Amino acid sequence: MPADIFSALADPTRRKILEMLADNDGYPASDIHNQFQSSPQAISQHLKILREANLVQVEKKAQQRIYRISTEGMAELEAWVHNMRRRWSSRLDALDAVLKDETDKLKNNHKE
Repeated sequence: MPADIFSALADPTRRKILEMLADNDGYPASDIHNQFQSSPQAISQHLKILREANLVQVEKKAQQRIYRISTEGMAELEAWVHNMRRRWSSRLDALDAVLKDETDKLKNNHKE
């Protein structure tokens, strides 16, 4: 996974752009610019960062640039999150087992 993917996701404007693209099959850059009060140059920079992080793809059609979510990049991010969730869950399961053992010991000691 590209190391800069989390830097790309850290910015709220870029997350909003991704949300917009997730709701639409393709979005022209000009329409993306129109959704923000930032300058077109600032939004273009955000789009460049998202492209470099492989979170969006751009297709040139005549004078337009159409942006879409990169399914490959999103799948890579999802796989990483799934792996982290699995690892964290195994740690929580181990903690749960220890707590259950300790609770059982306390119950048994209390009965005696």
